[in-house]
Amino acid sequence: MNTTIAKSRAAAVAALGLFAFAACCAQPVVVRPFAQTRARLEERVGPAAAAAPVYCRRDRLCGSEVLPVFYRARAFRPAWIDDRLELRDARAFLAAMPLVAEDGLDPANYHQASIASLLAAIDKASKRSLRQVSFEDLVDLEMLLTDGFLLCGSHLLHGQVDPETIHSDWFVKGRVEDLAAVLEKGLAAHDVPGALETLRPSHSVYRGLRAAYDEYRKIVEGGGWPAFPSGPKLVRGDRDGRVATLRKILAATGDMPAVETAGSPDLFNANVEAAVSAFQRRHGLEPDGVVGAATASALGVSTAERLRQIRANLERWRWITQDLGPRYILVNVADFRLAVRESGEEVMSMGAIVGRAYRQTPDFSGRLSTITLNPAWNVPPKLAREDLLPKIRKDPEYLHRLGFRVFAGWADGAAEIDPGTVDWSDMTEDTLGYKFRQDPGPHNALGRLMFLFPNKFDVYIHDTPERWLFGRAVRDFSSGCIRIEKPLDLAAYLLRDDPDWTREKLEAAIDSGENQAVRIREPVAVHVLYWTAWVGEDGRAQFRRDIYLRDAALSRALDERAGMSTQ
Repeated sequence: MNTTIAKSRAAAVAALGLFAFAACCAQPVVVRPFAQTRARLEERVGPAAAAAPVYCRRDRLCGSEVLPVFYRARAFRPAWIDDRLELRDARAFLAAMPLVAEDGLDPANYHQASIASLLAAIDKASKRSLRQVSFEDLVDLEMLLTDGFLLCGSHLLHGQVDPETIHSDWFVKGRVEDLAAVLEKGLAAHDVPGALETLRPSHSVYRGLRAAYDEYRKIVEGGGWPAFPSGPKLVRGDRDGRVATLRKILAATGDMPAVETAGSPDLFNANVEAAVSAFQRRHGLEPDGVVGAATASALGVSTAERLRQIRANLERWRWITQDLGPRYILVNVADFRLAVRESGEEVMSMGAIVGRAYRQTPDFSGRLSTITLNPAWNVPPKLAREDLLPKIRKDPEYLHRLGFRVFAGWADGAAEIDPGTVDWSDMTEDTLGYKFRQDPGPHNALGRLMFLFPNKFDVYIHDTPERWLFGRAVRDFSSGCIRIEKPLDLAAYLLRDDPDWTREKLEAAIDSGENQAVRIREPVAVHVLYWTAWVGEDGRAQFRRDIYLRDAALSRALDERAGMSTQ
């Protein structure tokens, strides 16, 4: 009897256990995407993976060092994934990604295709059930979104290419920003596109270049303009088959209204001449309305090449500091021009002469603090060997005629010697050890005024006795320094707040011939930069010849860098 009761009780207990187990298994499984993604993130980017490249699907994460730090700081909490899988920030970032194409960047480099594919797969699975969603897909999406933002943000903030890798003489301050903090702020406000926007340069020139890039990209997509055939010079009144092609190019560039192209296609009439002049002004050429060699060369640049030129200059703007100063001097080497800007407005502009291709004017910034009146010129040893010595050999009276003095060496107190006692014909670059000094005067290479802003290159802004060179459209004639067209105007502007230095007093001091240094009360920032494309005040794209061949080098580097982004 007892045995029977015991067996019955055991069976009842077993039945109850099975019922409880069945009841338990019948409960719906709670799916928590956030927690599951967090656990997998810790596995993927924890300490064990920190030293090695991190991959998601087939994409290598460029932030293999930054991304683990980002997630460790968050205790591996997902930044983009929520339990309901609404993924609002992810969708907003994906929608904003195509806009970086206007910056000359390729959205594909920021995992665009993989992010879109993952979102589509997650959406499809979640419509059936959250249990159908792959948690590996979620963690892949999470990591690709973060890496895509950090990489894209870095390119907008600093550029794709390190300027020092292609310009050994690059000394311009760049921008600094905590990209992780920018992303956190954007996520907190649910405005990731806005966070990305804050990383773009805010300079008006950059905004103009973005619009120009979009405009020229559309021209390229439409087939571009035709190649300009070679041939003799074209002037008003000519009839030539090349004029029809010229009209098409000028219409495509916006220099000739489309209605004007309806005339005799091979006639170079007044309308074509005016359009050629407009084209020449936008390309830094003499606006004479004549298609000579320089204009034909500019017309021969394809739409695709112009697009690459704009892209290169967008990159240059990403290299420089956001704060150029409330008042500053800007020298655009490729434009042969110096401008003074106050509160974002140009208040003065003048022509400049810059370094030859083999003695390039470098990119750098400085602070102008002193103006030298009637400067003397101590000829740098390199220039003495390469420039001065050949002239002395050719003309023994050269030194006397141009006011040069000769010293036995560069040491302080070196004795002055009579140049007539030296056999210059027997002198070589290797044996030349003399110091040459040109006294103030009408022939002094520095002119009457020199503007000092200390820099490692010993490059300065100064006057020149060779005033006729400013009549040239292309002015790369110096040995690196910057000669300017209106030095007295610049000096008067810089000293305008000093009652001791009115323009009249300045002119009188210069006329005295006395060498004198004048301190500026408030030093002014000077930025010497190289831009071959920008947008003018009329909204039209301006282009300049790449005199130092820097665009080509930068374009190659950009192509290589873009290719590395998805490897």
